[in-house]
Amino acid sequence: MAGRVLIVGHSPDPDDAFMFYGIVSGAVKIPGFNEIREVIDDIESLNKRLLEGDVLDASAASFHAALHIAQRYYVLRVGASMGIGYGPVVVAKRRLDSLRGARIAVPGRWTTAYLLLRLALEDAFEPVFAKFDEIPSLVERGEVDAGLLIHEEQIAFERRGLIKVFDLWEWWESRVGKLPLPLGVDVFAKRLGVEAARGFAEALRRSILYAREHQKEALHHAMRFSRVRDPELVSRFINMYVNDYTLDMGEDGIRAHKALAELAVEAGLVPRDILDYLEFV
Repeated sequence: MAGRVLIVGHSPDPDDAFMFYGIVSGAVKIPGFNEIREVIDDIESLNKRLLEGDVLDASAASFHAALHIAQRYYVLRVGASMGIGYGPVVVAKRRLDSLRGARIAVPGRWTTAYLLLRLALEDAFEPVFAKFDEIPSLVERGEVDAGLLIHEEQIAFERRGLIKVFDLWEWWESRVGKLPLPLGVDVFAKRLGVEAARGFAEALRRSILYAREHQKEALHHAMRFSRVRDPELVSRFINMYVNDYTLDMGEDGIRAHKALAELAVEAGLVPRDILDYLEFV
């Protein structure tokens, strides 16, 4: 495998940029590959690339999308974005009696947040697909009844005068208890083999540790990509989602991901045979 190029996709979101800082800065090498080719795109675009068979060797992905490509990609134990006491939220301009039948702007068909909302509301709402960073403006202008927020927007919405009307963490906790809330993962192509996947996972773990050890530089790198220009808020968001579960989701993390997969299967939102292919490395 010496001399090979590894095509790696990741989003420009600050938590992804932070996690990959050690690798993109050149401080951390990936064993068996002497060149990394980055593909930087928003998470829903990466989801679509993976689903459509684009040649990405490794990539960040929504766990929802990862379920649909489980036959072709491992889910890595490293690099997961999981909420612990928090997660995506639905916001509106005013209190709503119910979200049933509401027009809700959502950040992409393959995002885990959309899957969670479908499960929570039993599909009894009208989704309006939009770029995640445009959703608050759609709500402000009254073009939708409410908006499902992910990334930095989920902790910045109050600055716009919007209010939280539904909390997906609270729903998740009511269904599965204290397990962390799965959102994003990193995946690795099964065609390259499990040993290559393990080598990449270890490199990503060291990249995260390097970013933590060089917090100021890594934050500066992440700020280049953030739509929110407040360093304190971006740092808060990174610390929320680059946590101990990111270094290794552990058995609780695996149970949480399997629990979400099973809920999605039971609801008929993903094919049942996905559970046969889902592997964590």
